[in-house]
Amino acid sequence: QANLAESGGGLVQPGGSLRLSCLASGHVLDGYSGGWFRQAPGKEREFVAAIDRIGIYTLYADSVQGRFTISRDGKRALFLQMNNLNVEDTAVYYCASGRSGVQKASSSEYGFWGRGTQVTVSS
Repeated sequence: QANLAESGGGLVQPGGSLRLSCLASGHVLDGYSGGWFRQAPGKEREFVAAIDRIGIYTLYADSVQGRFTISRDGKRALFLQMNNLNVEDTAVYYCASGRSGVQKASSSEYGFWGRGTQVTVSS
């Protein structure tokens, strides 16, 4: 059965780090790009990072460039290493599988989504 399941969220102080994981089942990542998006309260969902189907090419939002790193373990999982977190990073984070093998920033390029994991950055 196709599924994406995020984990690793939590409460962290400003300047801290978290590593999110997204475990895939049902071949939902097999041959497809992967992406991370986030949605803060009262805001629209926004792109965070994406990776191609092989794991070579990546794409980042300007707001996280240099702080976040996306990676993948083949068709099994996506990861998002988040460093130097700030309060503006507080959101529910979602992973998604792409409609193609190319990393994209638009949510319309993703066809399957996880349920999300909460990340809260607060002192």
